[in-house]
Amino acid sequence: MQAPQSTVDPSEIAKFEAMAAEWWDPTGKFKPLHMLNPCRLDYITQQIAAEFDRDLSDPAPFSGLRLLDIGCGGGLLSEPMARLGADVVGADAAERNLPVARVHAEQSGLEIDYRHTTAEAMADSAEQFDVVLNMEVVEHVADPQAYLTATQQLLKPGGLQICSTINRNPKSYAMAIFGAEVVMRWLPRGTHEWSKFITPDELFDFLSKAGLTPVDRKGFVFNPLLWSWSISAKDLSVNYVTASTKPA
Repeated sequence: MQAPQSTVDPSEIAKFEAMAAEWWDPTGKFKPLHMLNPCRLDYITQQIAAEFDRDLSDPAPFSGLRLLDIGCGGGLLSEPMARLGADVVGADAAERNLPVARVHAEQSGLEIDYRHTTAEAMADSAEQFDVVLNMEVVEHVADPQAYLTATQQLLKPGGLQICSTINRNPKSYAMAIFGAEVVMRWLPRGTHEWSKFITPDELFDFLSKAGLTPVDRKGFVFNPLLWSWSISAKDLSVNYVTASTKPA
């Protein structure tokens, strides 16, 4: 059930429900996420380890941490977080994603609490987490400020939120929409709306107004010659990621 004051955009949910069965196909409609995932995981694990003083060489470095993967899709981030020892809740407003996620987790021998719900509904129930992963979701909601306020409420004091999205400029249109949807056909046309993209300064402002303290931002940069992604401290021109904390 969606919360009455939900920021969910039904048209955005319909797009991802139509692609639900393909989440774990590395050559399918989610190929871009599969390609980007190692880069995302590198950033996420480094930030969590630094914030909570964890040793990534340990077998289960995130043991004892409660983690929410909001907009979890098929579980591409939820599963590695569970393998690292976190107590993971995966939440998605697109109901058809969740059976795919549950079956894959079961086949992988992982216990993940997948739920069809929204950030607002969870915040209303006063749930809280040490870490919130908020990856490639904010550009799909109807009200980014209200949405990020809800995700802030889901953090314990001293908690960490990782939030990634897409910058708004001519380059991001050329690469994330024209390149990915029209030329490469990595995604169905209409998956993204350029007008909903958010600049890093805008996102930092949203996060600050939501009651979070932005502490880091980096770019995810695609190299078409090497056909690979890397993390950049300087190039946030298209895909980028931020880390913010909730004051203790």
